[in-house]
Amino acid sequence: MRITCPLCGVRDRREFYYQGAACMLDRPAPEAPLEVWHDYLHLRDNPAGDTRDLWYHEPCATWIVVHRNTVTHEIHGVELAAEVAR
Repeated sequence: MRITCPLCGVRDRREFYYQGAACMLDRPAPEAPLEVWHDYLHLRDNPAGDTRDLWYHEPCATWIVVHRNTVTHEIHGVELAAEVAR
């Protein structure tokens, strides 16, 4: 699989580390109830199809969000995680 780093261009998947669903960027407020934190930390979807995933690109130390299909492995888009988290 080839992933396009917004800073480095098209790179081999072996340069990236998968970190999970990009919903991890939607962290609850520190004072949120325990139930909200429990859901955030422990309850995850595992969909077949389109996903938003958080990946780390080691050579440039960049966090990116990859929009991809887990069935076809087609990548629909990539963006910097810092821009998504704003």
